[in-house]
Amino acid sequence: MTKVLKINIILFVLLMPLGKGLAQEFSIGPKIGVSQGNIAVNGTNFSKGNEKLGYHAGLFARLGGNRIYIQPEVLYTSTGGEFQNVQGNNSVTYSASFDRLDVPLMGGFKIARFFRVQAGPVATFIIDSAIDAGSAPGSTDPDYNTATLAYQAGIGVDIANMILDFKYEGALGKHAEAIAGFPTDQRQNQLMVSLGIRLF
Repeated sequence: MTKVLKINIILFVLLMPLGKGLAQEFSIGPKIGVSQGNIAVNGTNFSKGNEKLGYHAGLFARLGGNRIYIQPEVLYTSTGGEFQNVQGNNSVTYSASFDRLDVPLMGGFKIARFFRVQAGPVATFIIDSAIDAGSAPGSTDPDYNTATLAYQAGIGVDIANMILDFKYEGALGKHAEAIAGFPTDQRQNQLMVSLGIRLF
């Protein structure tokens, strides 16, 4: 069992009693959304490039009371971003894509019946990845970590049986430590807009 998965299980177990104690609401349903992802890089001659549009789809559940709630989710996420490497007069643009399984565990506070603020950890498991450097010579495929930990924070709005979430996701761990032999701290971040439908 990976360290990231252990952390997520521990957090879920610790928060379950709170959910049971406040369990006046339980709902579950599908969730879909779009995202705008980028890749932050720190390293010699590296810089962030253009952002990429992505999407996510999966399931959510919510349990809680009139004020505090817990919202675990399981999402398939397609995202990515661009970054650049400059060596002398040569510049190479890398375009990275990720297919991931994301497991957020959000905790939220209702300011009114329809408005929410929320934050929590998310375990990310990379199912597949690809990187394109155009016509640049040599191997460019990095050794991406298969699992990382991130956080999400944002606001939400409830309208009838619909939930709208607006969240920022920031990476807490490196996705890769080197690209094409050049050391770099590469992390993937994204802005997310989601729509969920409460089936009950």
